[in-house]
Amino acid sequence: MTAVMSQARKRHSPLRSRGRLLGTMAVAAAWSVAFSGAAPSAAAADVQSKQWYLSAMQAEEMWKTTTGEGIKIAVIDTGVNASTPSLEGQVLKGLDTTGVEGEETDDYEGHGTTMAELIAGTGKGGGLKGLAPGAKIIPMRVAAADWHPKGSVNSLDTVDAIRAAADSEAKIISMSYGNDFMLDEELEAVQYAQSKGKLFFAAVGNEAKEGNPVSYPAAYPEVVGVSSADRAGKVAEYSQNGSTVDIAAPGNDVPYWCDETFQGYCEGDGGTSAATAIASASAALVWSAHPDWTANQVLNVLFDTASRDWEKGTLSKYLGHGLIRPSMNILKGKGAPGAPDISPLTKKKTSGSAGSAAPSAPASSQPEKKEKAEDTAMADSGTEKNDGGQLGLILGGAAVILVLGGGAFVLVRKRRTA
Repeated sequence: MTAVMSQARKRHSPLRSRGRLLGTMAVAAAWSVAFSGAAPSAAAADVQSKQWYLSAMQAEEMWKTTTGEGIKIAVIDTGVNASTPSLEGQVLKGLDTTGVEGEETDDYEGHGTTMAELIAGTGKGGGLKGLAPGAKIIPMRVAAADWHPKGSVNSLDTVDAIRAAADSEAKIISMSYGNDFMLDEELEAVQYAQSKGKLFFAAVGNEAKEGNPVSYPAAYPEVVGVSSADRAGKVAEYSQNGSTVDIAAPGNDVPYWCDETFQGYCEGDGGTSAATAIASASAALVWSAHPDWTANQVLNVLFDTASRDWEKGTLSKYLGHGLIRPSMNILKGKGAPGAPDISPLTKKKTSGSAGSAAPSAPASSQPEKKEKAEDTAMADSGTEKNDGGQLGLILGGAAVILVLGGGAFVLVRKRRTA
C-alpha cells in the first residue's frame, strides 16, 4: 500500500467535538542539539520522511539494542485496524467496550490505528513506523463523543476498558483521550491498574486557549500526563498546562490516518494524542531493555533522563519533568531506577506487580495531582504566547504536548482525543 500524504487538512481532528489535535513537535533545533550526531532515518516512503522525531530521538541507534520486544501496550481509543501493512502481526486480541455492534479492530475514526502505528508500526508498505516496532498492541475500543453508532453506547466504556487493560498482559496503558470531569468509577479503575503494576500514560488536552480545563484521566495522581512542544522546544499554544503535566513528548507535525477508510495519511499535527503514543513507546523501549524493572522504575528513569534546563525535581507546569529521552538510558545507561515499589508520581508505596491481583482502592473525593513548582525556567514571565516560554537547549531535545480535544460525552462529562 502506498502511503499517500493528503494536504486536505492541516490539523488532525479525528474527534471533532472533542477538540483539536494540536501539536507541533519541537525538533529541528532542540532535538538536533540534544541528539547531535544522529543520522536521519532512511525514509521508506513520504509518510516516514515526515516522522522527524525518529532521527531526533535516535531511534535507529536504540533499535540496535531494543525495539520494545516483549512489551505489550493497551491502546484505549477508537479501535485499531489490524490489517494495515504496518500493523500486520502487531495487534493482539483486545476488547470492544462500546456496547454497540463492532469489534476492537473496527476503527471508526482512524485515530486509534494511528496511535497504534506510532507505537508499534513496522513501517511495512510505507506506513508509519513506530518508535517501538517490537512491541505488541492490545486494542480497547471506546466511543468518541461525535460517533453516532446504531444502538446505545456503554456510558462506562472507558472504565471497562481500563479495567480490561489492567487484567490483560499489557504492561503499559496508552490513552489519547480525556474528559473534563472526574469520575469515581474511572479513578477506581485507574487505581486498580496501578495495583496490577501497569504504567498509564494519558494526554493532558489541547484546550489551553479555551479555558485550559483539567482533563481526566491525565489528572488522576496515578496517571502520567503527557504534553507537547514544538520543534524549537517551545510548548504548543494549545497544550493544556498545570499540575496534570508530568512529561512532554513529540506531537506536532506527526502524520496520521486521514479517516476510517485508510486510503492515505494526512499531513498535519498529531497533538497530545501522538505525544502520548510516543511517550508510551519510549517506556516500552526502556522496559524491554530492563524486563525485571517495575513500572515505577521505568518511569523513574524516564523522569530522571528527561531534558530540562531547570533544577531536577522541580516540575514545569508546561513540560513536567521535561522532554522524554529514552536514548539516554538505552544508549548511555543513564537514569536511576529507584525503589521498585515507590511511585514517582505519588511518592507512595504501590502494591502488586504486573499481573498480580490487588484490590481496587476506593475513591471518595476528587484527587489532586502532586504539586508543581513555579516555572521560573520555562515561563518567560512577561512574554506573550502561552506563557510556556522556551525550553533551554542545555540538554537539548524538544518535546511535544499531548492535547485532548473537547466534546460532550454522555450527559455529564466531555470526552476528548488529542
